[in-house]
Amino acid sequence: MSTLSLRLPNSLHDEIKKLARREGISINQLVSTAVAEKLAALMTEEHLEKRARRGNKKKFRQVLRKVGSIEPDLEDRL
Repeated sequence: MSTLSLRLPNSLHDEIKKLARREGISINQLVSTAVAEKLAALMTEEHLEKRARRGNKKKFRQVLRKVGSIEPDLEDRL
């Protein structure tokens, strides 16, 4: 575990305190969770961008042709 000294505007600190109190957790736990959620979102975006770059439209269309022309299920229709 490491320590991080962080300077926040008073208004933001007050809101964090209120939210932590309302959630029944410490400010440290709230900030740690918020940072972990943001990091996960950014890492997911990065992962999806890497996968998208590997995509190949020609191969995708070849796979789609194998499906044939069937009507999509109701929940799959646009």
